[in-house]
Amino acid sequence: MKQPSVLIISDDPEFSRTVVNRWQTERLVPEFTIVSSAVCNGARVSEYQVAILGGMPTETSLTTLARLAASNRPAVVVAKDAALVKRIRDEHPRALVLREYLGWLEALVLVAGEALRRAEVMDRARKAEEKATSNERLATLGRYMLDMRHSVNNALTSVLGNAELLLLEPGGFSPEVRDQIDTIHTMALRIHEIVQRFSSLDTEMSFAERESQSDTAKRARASSSAD
Repeated sequence: MKQPSVLIISDDPEFSRTVVNRWQTERLVPEFTIVSSAVCNGARVSEYQVAILGGMPTETSLTTLARLAASNRPAVVVAKDAALVKRIRDEHPRALVLREYLGWLEALVLVAGEALRRAEVMDRARKAEEKATSNERLATLGRYMLDMRHSVNNALTSVLGNAELLLLEPGGFSPEVRDQIDTIHTMALRIHEIVQRFSSLDTEMSFAERESQSDTAKRARASSSAD
């Protein structure tokens, strides 16, 4: 599994160093990237699960939060005064705010760690949803191809039949034209084989589905008898 990552945005090197050193004592330690408020706009925030802000003036904190808003990533802000806490809650209600008081570091690691776990769960859910959507599209395409196989077979039968009739006239075409007809005939045979494989796959999948349903029913009956 890819290591979770945390973006720390701070103009105070001591703040960043304190947070990283404290988190190193935890069982699960993420990968940290540290940037200043001046360059955070260039950071790819969407690549990080959680952003931590601290050690910045009030207006800088608010401006930085506004830049992060489009990423939809959770942000944890450490504020030094109550006025900043109120402004952040009013202007950025989705941000998590901690007042820098005694014990704030423990609270930060706890809150940011929980936000990190939630972000990981959301990422896995999003990827699972994307995979399910992709599988659904493929299933729809597969069903369409199976539904169309009869029409394709009819068209191939016509192509093969006409190609074979043309090949039965040895003197009717030049060698170049006969080569082209022969190529058409060969390619039509290959397409026919592919269509037959789809039909075979459909049969195998239907058989496997019936077997699975039968096994499930047997287990249910066995469980009912045991009760």
